Amino acid sequence: MEEEMHDRDVRKRVPYNIQRDVLDEPSVDKVAQKSDFKISAKEKLKDAVRCTGPRFKSCFFTFVPLFAWLPRYPFRENAIGDLISGISVGIMHLPQGMAYALLAAVPPVFGLYSSFYPILIYFIFGTSRHISVGTYAVMSVMIGGVTERLAPDSDFILPGNDTNSTIIDIVSRDSERVKIAATVTFLSGIFQLLLGLVRFGFVVTYLSEPLVRAYTTGAAIHVIVSQLKYSFGISPERYSGPLSLIYTIIHICALLGKTNIGTLVVSIVTIVGLIIAKELSALAARKIPVPIPVELFTIVIATVVSWQMDLKSEYGVEVVGQIPSGLQAPVAPAVSLLGSMIGDAFALAVVGYGIAISLGRIFALKYAYKVDSNQELIALGLSNSVGGLFNCFAISCSMSRSMVQVSTGGKSQVAGAISALVILVILLKIGELFEELPKAVLAAIIYVNLHGMMKQFGDICSLWRTNKVDMMVWVMTFILTILLNPDLGLAASIAFSILTVVFRTQLPKYSILGQVPGTDIYKPVEDYNQVKEIPGVMIFRSSATLYFANAEMYIDALYDKTGVDVAKLLSHKKKLEAKRLRKEKKAAKKAKKEAKKRAKEAARAEEQEPELSDTDESGEEPEANGDVHKLSEAKDVVAVEVGPDPDNDTRLPGAIILDLSPVNFLDTVGVKTLRNIHKDYGEAGVQVYLSGCQRGVVESMEKGDFFNEKVTKSILFSSVHDAVLYCQQGNGEEVMQGTHL
Repeated sequence: MEEEMHDRDVRKRVPYNIQRDVLDEPSVDKVAQKSDFKISAKEKLKDAVRCTGPRFKSCFFTFVPLFAWLPRYPFRENAIGDLISGISVGIMHLPQGMAYALLAAVPPVFGLYSSFYPILIYFIFGTSRHISVGTYAVMSVMIGGVTERLAPDSDFILPGNDTNSTIIDIVSRDSERVKIAATVTFLSGIFQLLLGLVRFGFVVTYLSEPLVRAYTTGAAIHVIVSQLKYSFGISPERYSGPLSLIYTIIHICALLGKTNIGTLVVSIVTIVGLIIAKELSALAARKIPVPIPVELFTIVIATVVSWQMDLKSEYGVEVVGQIPSGLQAPVAPAVSLLGSMIGDAFALAVVGYGIAISLGRIFALKYAYKVDSNQELIALGLSNSVGGLFNCFAISCSMSRSMVQVSTGGKSQVAGAISALVILVILLKIGELFEELPKAVLAAIIYVNLHGMMKQFGDICSLWRTNKVDMMVWVMTFILTILLNPDLGLAASIAFSILTVVFRTQLPKYSILGQVPGTDIYKPVEDYNQVKEIPGVMIFRSSATLYFANAEMYIDALYDKTGVDVAKLLSHKKKLEAKRLRKEKKAAKKAKKEAKKRAKEAARAEEQEPELSDTDESGEEPEANGDVHKLSEAKDVVAVEVGPDPDNDTRLPGAIILDLSPVNFLDTVGVKTLRNIHKDYGEAGVQVYLSGCQRGVVESMEKGDFFNEKVTKSILFSSVHDAVLYCQQGNGEEVMQGTHL
């Protein structure tokens, strides 16, 4: 083993040499024969609308995946596992569907409807083989927020038998809430369908994993609070808008004195029993291939006890009530309500899709197949829009059911179809047997099923160690979801997440690069001890792209790394030049005045001694000629240059190389910034070269008039090493010695 590791290390360290000329951008274009071929917009449109037999077949199978995979379904390998898995998940749908219907503020039977129709639609159009779609706690509580806001109890108060008493018309209220839930579900499905048709599946990229996990944790808190009224047997007021969760908790605390003891006992006993049963089930899971349906046994036992002890009449425990048998005919959505729920519907569409595709990708990666993000949008959109016509409420993917589906041998969408058939049997024959089931039991099932989401608080510690920005996203998403409710909280969380990206591009890491000895590799000098700067050449790199938000900081960092503020230096040079010109003018004026004075004196001397010859006895030139020499000496004074400011007496590098490999786009401000850098350093006697420019960056520079007769593409290099070699070989000692200012 040690010899193999040694051989591997030796192979990694084998030196190699590449013999080629130094290439700038025009040379690369010439050697590689750059192609200017571009497809016109007309050709692209023509190709997009062209319909051929193979293309139509591919589009059809993409839109309806069932016809692609079902004919090749391996019956012998998958049938038994899908059958067991489908029955197990179908049994789970019963208690969860009824419990989550309470979250949606609709009668429990509509939770069963939501566990039947949408699953069949997803079976036809979905691409994930392992996720279990259906009712989901977060989606249900969001639906409940809409139904209770648009149909509050106060709208259905009727006078009671007594003079001062009132009662709530529960039948009318539930009917209106079902209509609202179905309508917002239908609208959210339309949103998902439209987004899928325009290939907008990439929207899920804005829902990072920390954001989704924090959001579901915050929504779970909303779920728990919404179920406290069933556990204590109280009727708190319905609050809406920001901070409604806080107001609800305060009101619940104020009503604790009116707790129904029988309801509280039922709730506590159920919670304790479920926890113990789940722990025993986890221990037995090693020996039993099929998980024990703990929730099913719980609701069966609770229903029998409630029926035998008459908990409703004797102790005032609220029960599920009438559960109609059979299926309902489709009903058109309430068009008049659509305008008041557009924001809620869009939030449901995004959240439901984000949760489903995130879980779908996890299983697809684990079991080596592909999930089509756009087709998932279409599948969920059809599931919700068709389900809305049958009085279902919005669905998504449940982690607990999906894990059961996988652990019990489910390998395809057939398991989901079988679970829908189990719900169909319950709806047609068994549903009415659960009319005496206490609602406190359903609330207890919700509490226990949410313990997995509560474990997500551990993400804070792990993110603190790995990425503090992601930890901030997690914490802020949780806080915003708690304070602003799931709908507004989601929008605010996405905005904050995007804001962190903006800040990270605005505050990148700026580095001076040096060469790893004996290689063409360049690394930040502050990160490596053996990396050395190239004499006379400074290589500057930013870790982010260059655009309007960080352009000024880019220039400031460049000035800071080079050690000289070029703009200030050029300003100082202009002041020195102006001072020199003023001294020139003053000296010239003084010389002219002296010349006139000497000319007058010479003229006066000639008048007094006209008989003197042109030369004296000693052979010296006359005084006038001496005046000319003095004038020349005066002019020589003008040529004396003013020395540089000691504060700016700095040696600049002969060349600066800007490594633009991290830059994936340039806006107009970015192009202007590079143009100013090249111009200012050029005036200071420093050559500026650009390396690692991507094609889009070069095109932006061309469109931004960066290049002209003086600035050509010869300043562009494919790599930093080429630019360094050009500075060393092309400009010789001038670059290597630098410029003294």
